[in-house]
This record gives sequence, structure tokens and C-alpha cells, in this order.
Amino acid sequence: MTESAHTPVHTPEDDEDYGLEKTLSEDPEPLPHVVVVGGGFAGMAAVRALKDAPVRITLIDRRVYNTFQPLLYQVATGGLNPGDVTYFLRGLRLKQKNVHVVHEHLVEADPAAKKIRLLNDHWISYDYLVVTAGVTTNFFGTPGAKEFSFPMYSRSQAMRIRDNLFIRLEKAAKSKRADDGLRVVVVGGGATGVEVAGALAELRTAGLAPAYPEIHGDAFEVKVVQRGGEILKSFAPKLRSYAAKELRHRGVSLHLGAGVAAVEREAVVLTDGTRIHADLTVWSAGVRVHDEVADWGLPQDEGGRIKIGDDMQVEGLPGVFAAGDIAISPSDLPQLAQPAIQGGLVAGRNICALLDGEPLQELRYVDKGTMAVIGRRAAIAEINLPGGRPLRITKGLAWMVWLFVHIMSLIGPRNRVTTLAGLVTRYGFPFHRRPIPIVGDVPTVRPPRTGARRP
Repeated sequence: MTESAHTPVHTPEDDEDYGLEKTLSEDPEPLPHVVVVGGGFAGMAAVRALKDAPVRITLIDRRVYNTFQPLLYQVATGGLNPGDVTYFLRGLRLKQKNVHVVHEHLVEADPAAKKIRLLNDHWISYDYLVVTAGVTTNFFGTPGAKEFSFPMYSRSQAMRIRDNLFIRLEKAAKSKRADDGLRVVVVGGGATGVEVAGALAELRTAGLAPAYPEIHGDAFEVKVVQRGGEILKSFAPKLRSYAAKELRHRGVSLHLGAGVAAVEREAVVLTDGTRIHADLTVWSAGVRVHDEVADWGLPQDEGGRIKIGDDMQVEGLPGVFAAGDIAISPSDLPQLAQPAIQGGLVAGRNICALLDGEPLQELRYVDKGTMAVIGRRAAIAEINLPGGRPLRITKGLAWMVWLFVHIMSLIGPRNRVTTLAGLVTRYGFPFHRRPIPIVGDVPTVRPPRTGARRP
């Protein structure tokens, strides 16, 4: 074992505010303490890799749940319930007793003293630290984007989109103008932008036509704005062309070749001077590191990401690891779910290696491929077969593969069952002809108060 494993730097006084002192008092020689900051893909993978390790794990997250972000757009468009794509982090203890979950926020790190400070000013000491805190929306300094557009990177943001979607539809249904409806502009032509645009198109054609006869069909528009000349730039040209054709077939307009110069309350202004009316602007154009990462005392690159080696250790800080979107290695892996999961696993396994005095392993990233769904029986998938040969599929087969991968990637059997039921109800035959969307929270109509309530 390493020295830190024999002589843990943490003390009962550091941990008493989180109920950890009971564990310490029961152990004559406290186990090494691993602190994992962030309960996303990378953090969960690191925790699982330490399931059988002789350590105590403290998982810290600002939220009490893990979010399956690849399906957030389904929540935003009324296809799934928020609970279908979230998992209660404390539920980890049902199968992994060495995990203690703390609902807090990291604000400062002291690698020299092996301590971190939380938002409530409590300090927690560690023997090993794994930073997987994730990232946030990147508005690229676009005027008005933060104020007037809707990002979709968390459960609450997805619900906010859904709520505003139905608020606007109810408003349009009461309007006396025939052309009053809902104009949605999706900023970003990556997988998220394409998927949310496709889901909105499905919602319009199958779910809202009978529910809102007051709204003329042409009054519900969905447009995608992409700075580059094509959508889904990371996919092969054949798949990009298929996706664009399917979106247009579903009535989605593509504005390609011009970026967003400004976002206004009811419009999006493009860099070529075009002004697009927008009742709802969904921002899915990029991510960035949280500003507070600069206060953590960890080395960062120009973009703010934490610099690590291929063994997932932070540069110059043995025993401190980082993984996921917040980290950047010499390999410069994409900010996607699979690199985060594989990086988290390597970080956890390398902590086990340090405990056993064995050499650390480097991440050998296995690119399994990428996929995106456009709508019912329409998706694209690029699967990397053994030997490096890509398998590119479209249409219904790709949709079935997409469905299987996403369902099996969810945490917990309940989430898998409810999500499968929700997606089959939305897309499956014959349910797609009469789906009922999961409605947002539209304000209640109340009569005005005319006087004080009688005693």
C-alpha cells in the first residue's frame, strides 16, 4: 500500500458534520478516504470501480440525483417524466455500502493539505480525490443568449422548456389571430439540437394537431440554426445527409452557414443579418467549465478544463484525479458520455492500483461509435466494429439500436421500464398516432381577489 493508505490524512473532526465520524469510530484503523466530486457519468463510474476496494467513498454533488442527459430533450418535449431520466444518488448505498453521499457544492481545493472546502464552509480531508464535476452551457458571449434562450443541460432546465412550450401553446389557442402559434428556434446542429428539433416536430404532427385545433398547423414552426454548412458534423456525410432529409421531411427548417449574432426576447438575429421570429429559443450549441473551477487550485488549460495525464491523474498532483467533460488529457477526447465513463473507471481502478502498490494504467479509449435519433423509426448510428471498421446504419434499424443502447444505459430497473414505456408510447405503432404529451406546468387561471377573506 501507499503511505497515504497506512496514514490517512483525514480526521474525525473534519468529517463529523456529515455523519462520517460513526464509521471512523467503528474502525480501529480508518480506511483510506476517497472523495468523488460530481455524480455524473464519470463520477458514477469511478464510484463503481471502487465497489470492492478497502476504502470509504464520499460522493459530493450539488444535486441529489444523477441525470441521464442524453434523454433530457424527451423531458423538454413532453415525451418522458423527469423521474425517468434521474436516479437518486443515495440509492447507491443499496448495493454499495462504502459510499456516503453529501449534497453540497465544492468551492475550494487545497491539494497540499489534501482538503476541500464546501459551500457551507466545511472542510473535508481526503486521501484520494476524483474531480468529475461536469460543465455548463456555453453561450459564447452571444448578446441576449443567457437572458432570452433556454439551455437544456439539467433536469430543471428541461422542465422549464416544457413549461414554456405549453404556456405558449395555451396562449396561442386563446389568440384571435390565425397566425399566432409557436415558433421554436433551436440553436446548434449537433446531436442534441437535431434530437430536440425532431422531437418537437413529432410533438407537433402527432400530439398537438388534435389537442389544439385552434392553432393552424403552419403556426407551429421548428427551425435549426447551425453556424457551419451542415448539421451533425461528427458523423459521416451519408448520415448527415439522411438526417437533414428526415428533418426537412418532418417540417423542420434548417438555417445553415450563419451563426447567432444576438438573441432577443422574441427573435434570433443571425450573423448574416437574418432575423428569425422566435417564441421559444432552445440553446444547444456548446458547453464550458464552471467559473468556480479557477478557484480550486488545479492546473487548467486555456479553455478552463483541468489538465490530466492519460492515467487520469491531475498534472503535478499525485493521488488527485479528474475525468469527464471537466478534464482534458493529452489524447483530447471528446466531451461525450463514453469518454467520461471510461475515464471514471480508469480513475477508480488506478486508486485501487495505488492502494496495492501496483503501476497505474492509462486510458485506452475505445470509441464505440455515436448515434442520434430524428424521430419515429428514423435515426443514424455509426458503430465501430472490431478491427476499426465502422458500421453505418439509418432508419428503423438505427432507431432500434438507439433505443436499446439508451434503455440499457439508464441506472436502475424502474427507470429502464418507465423510459421504455414512455418511448414506445411516443413512437411505437399504433400509439404514435394518438400520443398524449406529458404536459408542462401552465399557471392556474384564478379569479381576481376583490376583497379580504371573511373571518
